[in-house]
Amino acid sequence: MTETTAGQSVALLSQWYAYDGGPLTDLDTTPTITITAIATGTVALATTSTGITHLGVGSYGYVWTPAADLAPGSYLAQWEGLAAGVPVTAPETITVEAQVTAALTGRSYATVQQLADYLHEPPPDNALKLLEDATRALDSALRTARYDVDTAGMPTAPIVQAAFAEAVCAIVEWWGETGDPVGADGGWDSVSAGPVSLSGRTAGAATPIAAGHLPPRAVAALQRVPSCYLAWWVGSAW
Repeated sequence: MTETTAGQSVALLSQWYAYDGGPLTDLDTTPTITITAIATGTVALATTSTGITHLGVGSYGYVWTPAADLAPGSYLAQWEGLAAGVPVTAPETITVEAQVTAALTGRSYATVQQLADYLHEPPPDNALKLLEDATRALDSALRTARYDVDTAGMPTAPIVQAAFAEAVCAIVEWWGETGDPVGADGGWDSVSAGPVSLSGRTAGAATPIAAGHLPPRAVAALQRVPSCYLAWWVGSAW
């Protein structure tokens, strides 16, 4: 059984086998998914194949974001497809809890769907928290950067929005690959974007990402932004 909260994305997975206990096997075509409330039959997600990704042999994923006002309760995700021309189904129960309104909410430069697209796989269960943590890490690295923002402090230029989204996704990916949220892994190439830099280090020399150091792919995303949109104070302390 899968659990999620209204308004929060959840990664769903279906796997199909040639026979009971046999190897995974692909369906004839991409399956569909339908999500309905078990108690009332209310449709929470109309039948669709859009957004379903082929993760590997016999494995298909879908990132579902239940509406923030969706009634809490148990929902049935029904996967349907064809295997050698024969209709096949796979049910999955999802428990949706009511959204909790907090006095303070996190902010993120990327959505869970953007993270899933970046990773080319369903995001981790704590994707939202990871993106919020990565956003704070990026903010720390951008203390000497200059770019246009709205009243909430979010970038307004689409090219900057896209770069920041890619950068935080790269940070989350780095954490997943290294299991190292403080950036202690060695072997970074020497790169820089303004005062944000990386350099080859011996393993174990921990420098937190939040101290201005970012994974190479995050830095590369920032480097692609023209200086007329994202500039750096030369000689500023950080």
